[in-house]
Parts: sequence; C-alpha cells; structure tokens
Amino acid sequence: MAASKIKKGDTVQIITGKDRGLKGKVIRAYPEKNKVLVEGANRITRHTRAEQSARGSQSGGIVTQEAPIHVSNVMIVDPSDGRPTRIGYRINEDGTKVRISRRTGAEL
Repeated sequence: MAASKIKKGDTVQIITGKDRGLKGKVIRAYPEKNKVLVEGANRITRHTRAEQSARGSQSGGIVTQEAPIHVSNVMIVDPSDGRPTRIGYRINEDGTKVRISRRTGAEL
C-alpha cells in the first residue's frame, strides 16, 4: 500500500460527500488506513458516558467531533490560486524530493 500524498498541515478541499466544497486544514493523517482528519469536516455526534473525575466534576454528554475521510475524497489546494489540484513530485538539483502542483507546477 502506497503512502498518502496528503500530509498533516495541508489545506485540502473536499470533493465529494455531504461536506463537498468545504476547505479545511488536515489535523492528522492516517497513511496506513488512507484516511485524513480535516478540521471542521465530516462532523459526527458521539454520546459519551458521564464519568466523575477525581475532583468531583462530571464530564460526558453529546460531543461533536471530526471523523476521518478517505484521501480519495479530498484534493490538496494549490497555494498560488486556491483551487484544488493533483500532486506530483520533482527532484531538485540538490537531490531533495518536493511535492508540486500538477496544474501550475508550484511547490506545495
């Protein structure tokens, strides 16, 4: 299984699903599952059991949080014009491998 081209901190746009068109930052990447966690996208409600902490305060109730999205459903946003693009690779003269935008050729 190939590693994901989308990394933590990238700005991505969701291209399909209920949050289609939404742009957000990648909070966490799960390359082994081919999924990413996008800030503010794919929000789910989770019911947590009320538990008492050592100080006596209660925590629990209904919590909304982000759920992972498959990498095929997101595209990285090109920083030069803000539109979604595919990712390619280029090897610079000094031997470093960098990600580039397939549309504009700009470094990501």
